[in-house]
Amino acid sequence: MIARNLQEAAAFGPSAVTIGNFDGVHLGHRALVKATVNAARERGLRPVALMFHPHPACVVAPERAPLLLTSPEERSTLLAEQGIEGVLILPFTTELSRLTPEEFVTQVLRDSLQARVVLVGRRFRFGHKQAGDAAALEEIGSRLGIATQFVEEVAWRGRTVSSGVVRRSVMAGDVSTACRLLARPHAIAGDVVHGHGVGAKKTVPTLNLRTEAEVLPARGVYITRTTDLSDGRRWNSITNIGFRPTFGGDEQLSIETFLLDPLEGATPSSIRVEFLRHVRDERKFETVEVLKAQILVDVRQAKTYFRRLAAYTERTS
Repeated sequence: MIARNLQEAAAFGPSAVTIGNFDGVHLGHRALVKATVNAARERGLRPVALMFHPHPACVVAPERAPLLLTSPEERSTLLAEQGIEGVLILPFTTELSRLTPEEFVTQVLRDSLQARVVLVGRRFRFGHKQAGDAAALEEIGSRLGIATQFVEEVAWRGRTVSSGVVRRSVMAGDVSTACRLLARPHAIAGDVVHGHGVGAKKTVPTLNLRTEAEVLPARGVYITRTTDLSDGRRWNSITNIGFRPTFGGDEQLSIETFLLDPLEGATPSSIRVEFLRHVRDERKFETVEVLKAQILVDVRQAKTYFRRLAAYTERTS
C-alpha cells in the first residue's frame, strides 16, 4: 500500500516506522527493514517505510542532488518484498523542509502515521537544516510516546554500504560489486526502439533500449539477463552500452542487448535488463568483421558464465 500524503498515510497506523530515501534498497536498507518488520510483529503494529520525493537535496541543495538508482515506485515494490506493508512517499517541499525536529515528529510520525516505534541509523538527521539527530529523535519521541530503536550500519569488505557506494560502483562498470551490495543485480528498464539497422545486417541483431534511468553502467559490454515486461519472458543476454565507435560513433548513447536464447514470439515492446558482470570496455575496431569476431567471443564468455551459474545453483539448491 502506497500513500502520497499525510492524510492517506493515516490509514497505516498504528505503526512501526523506518525513515530514509531507500535508494536502491541495498543491504543497509534491508537491515533497517528487517528490524522494522520484527518490531512491528512483536508489538502488533504495521511495518511502514517513510521516504521523500523528490530527494531532499533537490530542494535544499540542488547542486548536490544525487542521480537515483531507483524510482519511488521501484523502491516501494522492493520494500514490500522485504515485508513492509505501507510506504509513505512524502512530497519533499520547502514547507516540509522548514519543520523543526519536534514539529516533524509530532505532525508526521505521531499524528499521521501513529508511530509507536521508529527505527533509524545512528547518523540519522532530520528537521529544518538537519537540526535533529538520533539523540533528538529519541528525546522527542520519549515525550510523545514513541520508542526509538537504532540499527547499526552494514559493512561490506570494510566499507559502509550506502546508496552512494552502489551508485559509484555501477557508474564505474563494477556491476558485480553493485550486485553484492544490492543483494540483486542493478537493472534498468524502458522501451525497445528501432536502432540504425546496422547491427542486424553486419554483426548480430539486438534489442535497443531507451530508458529514463538516471544511473547507467559505464560504457562497455556486460553479461546481462533480459525480461519482457509485458509477459515475463526471460533471456540470458549480453548488452553493450556506448556510442558505437566502429560505425563512426553516435551522438546519443545506445544500449543494445543481444539475446543468447532464441526469441520466440513477438519482439518485446519494453524490457528490463539486469547487469551481472562486466566483460570489457567499449572500443573501436578496425573493421566490422573484427567487431563481429569479438562479439562472438563475448557471447562464448557469457554462455560459459551462465553454464557455471546454473551448475553452482544446482549444487547449492
